Formats: sequence, structure tokens, C-alpha cells
Amino acid sequence: MTQTVTAAYGSADKAVNAYDELVSEGYPREKLYFDRDSNEVKVIVPDASRPEIEEILARHEPDEIRARPYED
Repeated sequence: MTQTVTAAYGSADKAVNAYDELVSEGYPREKLYFDRDSNEVKVIVPDASRPEIEEILARHEPDEIRARPYED
């Protein structure tokens, strides 16, 4: 199953840094979304990759990380 993992940050700088780290780790940009209005980074990943994504997002001190099944 595929998951959408979302991290909400209290500042744009933290969100940008998290997004940039995901890009530098090689995650495809078409699976990454950065909502500048809400400072949220969303990543579409298979279940097996979820822990790794959550670890990367957590490094940037999000206010919240949540996951839900991906819907096309």
C-alpha cells in the first residue's frame, strides 16, 4: 500500500530544509509536495519507506507528522 506522509512545520525555513533534504537524498520530486501556505511537506511513499521518510522529516522539528493511505 502507498502512504501520504505529511509533516507540518511552524516555520517556512524548517519546511524548506526538510524538502531540500528529501531531494538531496534522491526522492523523486514528483512524489514530494511543499505547501508554502501551510508550511507542510507531503511525501507519497510505499509502506516500506515510511519509517525512513518520517525520520528525515522529524530531523527538522515538525509540529506534527501524520500518515494516511494515498488516494489517486
